[in-house]
Amino acid sequence: MSDRRVFRWATTSARLLAGTLVAVAFVVGVVTAVSIPWPTVAREPVAIAATPAPSESILACTGGLLALGRDSEDLGRIETAAPQTVTIGVTAGAPDPTSAPMASPAQDAISPPISVVAEPIDGARTDVAASGSSTVTADDLRGFAASACRPALMESWLVGGSAATGAADVVLLANPGTVPATVQLTVYGAGGSQVPAGGSDLVVAPGTQIVVPLAGLLLGEESPVIRVTAVGAPVQAALQTSITRTLLAGGVDQVGPIAVAEPQQVIPGVTVTQNPGAEGASEAATLVRLLSPNADTTATITASPIGAAPQAAVPTTVPLTAGIPTEVELGGLAVGQYTVEVTAQAAVVASVWQTTGFGEGADFAWYTSAPVVAAPSLFATPPGPVPVLTLANPTADDITVTVDSVDGSFTSEVTVAPGQSEIVRLAARTVYMMDAGGGGIRAGVSQTGDGALAGFPVWPSDAAARQIVVYP
Repeated sequence: MSDRRVFRWATTSARLLAGTLVAVAFVVGVVTAVSIPWPTVAREPVAIAATPAPSESILACTGGLLALGRDSEDLGRIETAAPQTVTIGVTAGAPDPTSAPMASPAQDAISPPISVVAEPIDGARTDVAASGSSTVTADDLRGFAASACRPALMESWLVGGSAATGAADVVLLANPGTVPATVQLTVYGAGGSQVPAGGSDLVVAPGTQIVVPLAGLLLGEESPVIRVTAVGAPVQAALQTSITRTLLAGGVDQVGPIAVAEPQQVIPGVTVTQNPGAEGASEAATLVRLLSPNADTTATITASPIGAAPQAAVPTTVPLTAGIPTEVELGGLAVGQYTVEVTAQAAVVASVWQTTGFGEGADFAWYTSAPVVAAPSLFATPPGPVPVLTLANPTADDITVTVDSVDGSFTSEVTVAPGQSEIVRLAARTVYMMDAGGGGIRAGVSQTGDGALAGFPVWPSDAAARQIVVYP
C-alpha cells in the first residue's frame, strides 16, 4: 500500500467519524430540547368591563281583536271586532312612558297595536309594563281576551291555535323598531316542520303590524306550533285564535310568545271552571300541547292543584317525536287553579288550552309557559275580571315573594314552599312590582269570569343592562 492510499483512507475515516459525531450530537440536542421546558412569555389580553349606554325600553301591544271575511264582497278585508284597553306603568318616580299607534292591518284602524317607550333615567334603563284586554260579543267572535305587551324578539315560539275547520286563527307580527324586519315562520305539524310559501321572507316595516292567516300556512293542521325567526330587527309575535262550532262562537284569545325552548316548562295559573261530568265534559276541556323541536324524548306532565302537597298530583308520561307536536288530555281535574309542569331530557315548548264549556257563551284560554323571574320586575293587570297572580316554585328551596302596587295602595308577602304554588288576588288596571329575592319563581296572571277566561305569564324585567367585556 502506498503512502498516498494510506493517507486517503485515513482522511476518509476521519471525515466519517466527524460526521457521525456531529449527527449524534444533533440528535442528542434535539431530544434534549424537546424534553426540557423552554422559557415562555405569557401576556394577558387587556380587558375592559363596560356597561352599555342605557337605551329605551320598548314594548309592543297586540291591539284589538280582528275579524276577517265579514264583507262578502271583500273577503280579504280585516276589521276591528273589539278594541283593546291597555294598562301601562313604570316604576315609582320614573317619567310617564309614551305610546304610539303602529300601522294596523285593520282597514278601519279603530284599535291599532301600539308601541310603548320608556326613556332611560339617571344612566339606567326604565322598567315598563303594559297589558291589554278585549271583550267581544258577535256572531263570528265571542269571548274575553287578555295579553301582556312584550318586547320584540329575534326568535320566539307560538304554541296554540288551529288551522282546522271552524278556526279563524291569524299570526300577528309587529315591528316597534326603526329598521325593517324579515321574518320566517317555521310551522310544525303532524308531518314535521316546514317553511310554507306564505311564511317565508315576510317583510315587517318599522312601526307596522302584519297579519298572516294560519290556514294559509298549514291548512287543516289541528295542533300547530310556530317558530318565528326575524332578521334585521326583532318582532313581537302573537296569535289570535277563535273557534266556531256549528255557527256558534266558542271563544277567542290572544296567545303570547314563548321566548325559549327549555327542558323544564312551568305553566302557572291554569283555571278549571267545570268539574268532571259537567255538561260538555265528554269533550276534552284541558289539553296540553307540547313540542320537542330537535330530539326524540319523553316528557312528564304534572298538574298540581294550588295549595295541595306536591305528591297529590299524578304525573302523565308521553313520548315525543322530534319536530312533531303532541296534545295530551288532562282529564279528571276538579274546579280550581293549577300549575302544570312539563319536564323532559330535551328542550321543549308547551302550553295549556282550557275552556269554560262547549255551549253558548263559552270562552277558552291558552296558558303559555312562564320564565324564571329572578330580578325585581314590573307587570300590569288589564281590565276585566279580578286578576289572580299564581306563584309557582319548582325549586328545592322556599322562595319569599313580595308584590307591591306601584301606586303604594297594595303590598303582600308570600312564601312559596318547594314544589308548591300560592295565589295573590290583585286589582285590575294596576301596575305591580314583584320581587322574588333572586329565587327561581315562575308567575302567571289569570282572569276568570262569567263566559270569560284568559291568562298570561309574568316575564322578567328587560331594563337591566349587563356589563360587556371589550378586548381592545
